[in-house]
Amino acid sequence: MEFPALKNDLILRAAKGQAVDRTPVWVMRQAGRYLPEFQETRRQHDFFTICRTPALACEVTLQPIRRFDLDAAIIFSDILVVPQAMGMEVEMVPGKGPSFPQRLEAPADIEKLKLSVDVKSELGYVFDAITLTRQQLEGRVPLIGFCGAPWTLMSYMIEGGGSPTLSRAKAWLYRHTEASHRLLQAIADVCVDFLHGQVLAGAQLLQVFESHAGLLGPQQFRAFSLHYLQQIATKLRARLGGSCVPMIVFAKGAHYALKDLSKCGYDVVGVDWTTGPREARLVCGDKVALQGNLDPCALYAPQEQLEKMVEELVSGFGKTGWIANLGHGIYPDMDPQHLKTFIDTVHTLTQSH
Repeated sequence: MEFPALKNDLILRAAKGQAVDRTPVWVMRQAGRYLPEFQETRRQHDFFTICRTPALACEVTLQPIRRFDLDAAIIFSDILVVPQAMGMEVEMVPGKGPSFPQRLEAPADIEKLKLSVDVKSELGYVFDAITLTRQQLEGRVPLIGFCGAPWTLMSYMIEGGGSPTLSRAKAWLYRHTEASHRLLQAIADVCVDFLHGQVLAGAQLLQVFESHAGLLGPQQFRAFSLHYLQQIATKLRARLGGSCVPMIVFAKGAHYALKDLSKCGYDVVGVDWTTGPREARLVCGDKVALQGNLDPCALYAPQEQLEKMVEELVSGFGKTGWIANLGHGIYPDMDPQHLKTFIDTVHTLTQSH
C-alpha cells in the first residue's frame, strides 16, 4: 500500500530511544469531547456510528491535528469494538459511558461469544478508517492504532460498564480461574489479529490500553494481565517480522509493575501521573522509552503554573527516549487552549537550537 512520505518521524525515533531535535507530544483522547468541532460532529452522529464510518472517524482523528502542533494522530475508535466483534452489544449512554445490556454473568455465558473472530469482516471499518486517515494526513505525522488489553476488556464484559471496584470481574479471577483464562486467551487472540490488521492498513505505532490494571494486586496482575500483554507483543512481532512498528503498553495504576512492563516486549512503557518521571526511569532503565505523564487535571491550572509543571516534567524525563503525554486521557470539560499550552511548552523547552 502506497502512502504519502512521512514529514515528522519524531515519535517513531523517540519510541526507539533515538535522538530527537524536540520531544514529540500526543495526548490520549486528543480527538474528543473537549473540542467544539468534535461536539458538532457528535450532535449529528451516534458515537459508534462515528467509529464505524471511516470518513467520520477520519475527520474526527484529524480535528486535533489541524488545531494543535501534535506529533502523532491516533485513530478515532474505542477499545470496546473488540467485545462488539465477539458478539456483545455495547451502547454509549450520554452522561454514563459504555453500557452492556447483557453482561457476562457466569462462565457458561462465554459459549454465547464468538471466540474466533474474522477481524476483516467484523472490524474492517477500523482498517478502512486507518487507510483513509493515512492518506488524508499527507505524511504530516504518524498514525497510532490501538486496542484494549484483555483484562480491561474482560472486566467491562463482566461488569456491564464502568465500575469503581471491578468486584464482579475480580470475583471471576478467584472463583472461575480456568474460565477467566479461557476468556482472556480468546480476547488476546482477537487483539493480535486486530492489531496486525491495523498495521497492514497503515498504523505506524500501536498502543495497548490496560486501563484497569490499577485494581489488580501484583500477583493477579502477573497472572491475568501481564501474561497476555506479553503474548500480544510476542505474537505480533513474530507475525510482522521486519515490518513490525513500535509498540506502547499503558497499564494505568500499575506503578507496582513498571519493571515487569519494561521487560514484556514493548518499545515504550506509558506511565500514569502517580509515578514520578525519575522514579519511572530508574525502575525501567534505558532499554525502553517512556511515555507520559502530566496529571490530566494539571490542565485546569493557570497558564504560568502549567508551564512550570511542564518544565518539571521535561527535567524529570530528559530528552531521549521520552514521548510527552498526559498520565491518562484528557477530560471533556478541558479548555483546548490549555492543551495548546502543554504541547507548545514541551516543544519550546526541548527544541534543539
